[in-house]
Formats: sequence, structure tokens, C-alpha cells
Amino acid sequence: MNLCLGIESTAHTFGIAIVTFDGKVLANVKDAVSLTSGGMIPSEVAQHHVAIKEKMLGEVFSKAGVRMKDITLIAYSRGPGLAPCLRVGRDFAKQLAQEHHKPLIGVNHCIAHLTIGDFFAGSTDPVYVYVSGVNTQIVALAAGVMRVFGETLDIGLGNALDKFGREAGLGFPAGPKIEERAKKGSYVELPYSVKGMDVSFSGMITKATQLLKKGELVENMCYSLQETCFAMLVEVTERALAHTGKQEVVLIGGVAANQRLCEMMKIMCEARNTKFYPVPIQYSGDQGAMIAWQGILEWNAEQRNDVELAEIYPYERTDDIHVTWRKE
Repeated sequence: MNLCLGIESTAHTFGIAIVTFDGKVLANVKDAVSLTSGGMIPSEVAQHHVAIKEKMLGEVFSKAGVRMKDITLIAYSRGPGLAPCLRVGRDFAKQLAQEHHKPLIGVNHCIAHLTIGDFFAGSTDPVYVYVSGVNTQIVALAAGVMRVFGETLDIGLGNALDKFGREAGLGFPAGPKIEERAKKGSYVELPYSVKGMDVSFSGMITKATQLLKKGELVENMCYSLQETCFAMLVEVTERALAHTGKQEVVLIGGVAANQRLCEMMKIMCEARNTKFYPVPIQYSGDQGAMIAWQGILEWNAEQRNDVELAEIYPYERTDDIHVTWRKE
């Protein structure tokens, strides 16, 4: 049985997984930095990853019931992400590959989100709605590349929600707390910023923060932020469906865990007779299984990396990658 060990370390989450070459997840463990105030400091997050990496490696092998000698391939997230955090994962993967004489593949974190989405959704040629901390993109395969048909012009949706969460004293990550508070809120008008196929969140967050400081209820701001941000995403997703002619939507990334976002996407897809696939919550956010699966796909497509030359690419984009593992 061929196995891939996947290591994820792009931002606040450090994850390790062991996945079979036919897609069975034997073990998938992770640990994320959480804060009660302030935001992530990359060097401190990297220290967290260094402190837990060996413990988590032991845990993943224990849960999977295998040993390092059983591993066929090691994959790591090479970017995009926070450089200090990426280096921890790369160095750990490289160390293991050298010590145990295993091949090593560095994969694009964003692409890994998309392909793990396809695997668990069973989708074949979707429009992807990829919403995480830094990333907010509407993506679809075209001419051998995962084309970005629309994206944020400033900050990612997850970071936007976290930015408001800091001002509202909700801690980090703020998304789940905003979702809970929103259930008790009512709508207050906020800037709705769709520019062609792109979206912008910064003005909305500024306005919501100003209203909060003027005494508006935090529950109302949480509700209004969700309704406005998610409506913008649904609009550009529907436009991408119309442009590409595709009949599937896959919602992926950490923010995909939000049930209200899933509900709004589902309503739009049903109106267009389009299949909607929200990815299971344990695979929608950052974790090692998606890195392992992408490594397997690239290995099977005959892609090979030199262990000694393993690099990180903090600014690598989704549409920088040529898709070799899938035919259109």
C-alpha cells in the first residue's frame, strides 16, 4: 500500500496527515494558534509549529497504525503563506525525506484546497469558491490552468472577519463567533462592493467598525457583515457559472464552514439547476490531508522534485500552477 505523509504549515495551523494513494485518510491531525486579542505574529506562529511538530508526527503515526518505513512519499505546502511558517514545514519535510530516503514534493496550498474539494465532493468540473483567511477567489479550470475569474481586491474574507473580530473583542479566529452572534442580529446597511468579477471587503469592515464604536450592537454588525459579504460572493459565483457554462459549485476553504454562506450558495445553485457541494468541515480548512492528496496527484502525474532544492514560495498564486494531473 502506497502512503503519502502531508505537512501543512502555511499560517496559524500546523497539520500532518497520512493518506493512501487511493484517497483513504488514515490519520489527519492538526493544531492551530488561537488568540484572545491581537493578530498573528508570523515568527511566534512559527515557534508554535516548531514546538509541536515532533509530537504531532508521533500522533499521526500512532493513529494511522503505520511507521515511517511504510511511507512512499512526503509532501509539504510550499506556498502561498507566511514565510516563517512555510519554512518550518519545508524544513521538517526535508529533514524526514533525507533521513529516511523518501521522495519529496512541494505543493501549492490553494490548489490543494481545490483538489481535496473535488475528491470529497465527487465533482468533475466545478466553479470553486475558495474562501479562507488570506484568499478569496472564484476559480475554474480553463486551458490547463486553474483560472481566477474573480477575487478580493484587498483582504481575504477570513482576514476581514478577523479584523472586525479584533475590534469587537471576539478574539482570533473570529469567524465562528461572528456566525454565532449573527443569529441574534438584524440588518444594518453596509457598503456592498462588487467590481466586475472582483470583490472588496476593506471599506465594509471600516464602516462596520465605525458603527460599532458609535454604539451599534455587535450582533447586528455580525449579521450585516455576513449577509453583505456572502451576497457579494454569491453574485460573482453566479456570474462565473454563466460565463463558463459549468454546472457545479464547490465551496472550499476555512470560511466554507459557515452555514449561512452554504445556505446562500445552495439557494443560488438550486435556482440555476446547478449542483452545490460544500466540502466536509474537517477538510474545508487547512490540514495535512489536502497536502498529501495533492502530492499524490502530482506524483502520479510524473512530477518530481529534488529534495536538496526544496523551496518555499510565499507569494505563489493559484493560477501560477499548470494542471498536469487532470484533463479538461
